[in-house]
Amino acid sequence: MARADKAAAVKEITALFNGSTAAVLTEYRGLTVAQLTELRRSLGQETTYAVLKNTLATIAAKEAGVTAFEGQLSGPTAIAFVAGDPVEAAKGLRDFAKANPQLVVKGGLLEGRAISAADVTALADLESREVLLAKVAGVLKASQTKAAALFQAPLSKTVRTVEALREKQAAGAPAAAEAPAEEPADA
Repeated sequence: MARADKAAAVKEITALFNGSTAAVLTEYRGLTVAQLTELRRSLGQETTYAVLKNTLATIAAKEAGVTAFEGQLSGPTAIAFVAGDPVEAAKGLRDFAKANPQLVVKGGLLEGRAISAADVTALADLESREVLLAKVAGVLKASQTKAAALFQAPLSKTVRTVEALREKQAAGAPAAAEAPAEEPADA
């Protein structure tokens, strides 16, 4: 590779680091080109899975200010650069690794913070962003419904109490009218 080609490749990898919310470092030893193509498809449109030269990836990571992969860039290395939902990409990698044990997740980078391979697996176990947002919306709606019921409860209790007093007074009114008539008779 000519010097200009290497500089262009480093610039492109640096742009991938800077433009992604997450990056997952993998070792793909033993995977065929067809399997790598299948992996790229399973990761979705917002994830770029790039097989990289370790030296160029190291230089690009330093230029992008990424220290998460120091000492891990050895052997056949590929990085999944995630521009979209990191959970979706982590699930794609996990599911592919279950079917193809040659794919090894070494670690990752999530919003500027280094994460381990176990963290990537834990990220894959999370539900997608849309599902989590739907659950939060459900909880908020339930909380509002409970609050409305709490505010209505004292009002309805007051109405029931007033109604009970009216019924008692209505039932006790004829008896009250008879009571004064009886008292003078006893006197």
